[in-house]
Amino acid sequence: MIFLITLLVLAAADLAVFLLVVLSGGIAAVFGVRFRVFFRRGMWALLVPPLVFAYGCLVERNIYDVKEVEISSSRIPGTFDGYRIVQLSDIHLSSFQGRARSLSRAVDKVKSLDPDLILFTGDMITFSPDELNSELAAVLSRLRAKDGVYSVLGNHDYCTYTKYASEDERRIALETLIGKQEQMGWTVLLDSCVNIVRMPPRDTAGHTGGDTVTVAGVRNISAYPHFPSDGNLSKALSRASGSFRILMSHDPTHWRQEVVYRDDIDLMLSGHTHAMQLAIFGWSPASFIYREYSGLYERPASWNGCGEQDRAEKTDKDCSNGNIRCPQYLYVNTGLGETGFPARAGVPPEITLITLSCPDKP
Repeated sequence: MIFLITLLVLAAADLAVFLLVVLSGGIAAVFGVRFRVFFRRGMWALLVPPLVFAYGCLVERNIYDVKEVEISSSRIPGTFDGYRIVQLSDIHLSSFQGRARSLSRAVDKVKSLDPDLILFTGDMITFSPDELNSELAAVLSRLRAKDGVYSVLGNHDYCTYTKYASEDERRIALETLIGKQEQMGWTVLLDSCVNIVRMPPRDTAGHTGGDTVTVAGVRNISAYPHFPSDGNLSKALSRASGSFRILMSHDPTHWRQEVVYRDDIDLMLSGHTHAMQLAIFGWSPASFIYREYSGLYERPASWNGCGEQDRAEKTDKDCSNGNIRCPQYLYVNTGLGETGFPARAGVPPEITLITLSCPDKP
């Protein structure tokens, strides 16, 4: 299947190049350049797609890019100033079969960042929990952080793109995948949250109890009907007590669908898009599908309060109610692995280091 998809992608790319050469030859002919001469020379451009694919397959998908992001908010407690979070996403272990060494290098790079917390935003597998074999599980088990490793489900983790014919088989496969992650020492957040507490210095006057940041995780929620969507955000936040709240939700379309209209989430972390594993001078065709597909996005502090009505239109309304003091952020990680075709060009596999910053710290 992957081989067929790769051939189709290369064929489509070569067709686009061919049409571009023909169009350019026609324009050149207007200015006196013989079309046949231009066309023959332009045919060399047909080598570009396979060469780019070869580079993306053999080189770039093994170059792990650490992107550093600082999130500043007055809701971040002073004891969490400088708190380091590593976000990983979309490992797609089918793309690491026979590449355990490459995955191990990614793990080593994460460990070198000395994170306080590691968050994985879904799509551990592509087709089947069998992809998380003993060799790769041993590699991923080396991921450790002071406050733990937490993960959520992505659309591929539901095993809907594979041999499982019945709903019961897919449910069992999903439970198997969750169990394997727990055996690695990871905690899978299924519409639930964890409250991370840090005690202030003993000489802090008038401070009772500890400072808290909440990390919540939902099962997959998507604005697109062809993806699984069975998460419950309200349930995930029902036990949240942190002054600063982080949501892990695999699909970034969930942000505009529901999250931006709440004032109890400060940072949402997603993956899913891979930026289509292709970017040309910073532009990705993922922009045709997703409004948020890579990097950091911010909701203006005044954008809130629409409620649940007019869901299809509310992104275009002025929803200011004057009650919001802090902005809300979305970060979309472009993933470690691949789906469709085994290459990345202009979109190297990403490790995100997020540092929390408290602007009010004395």
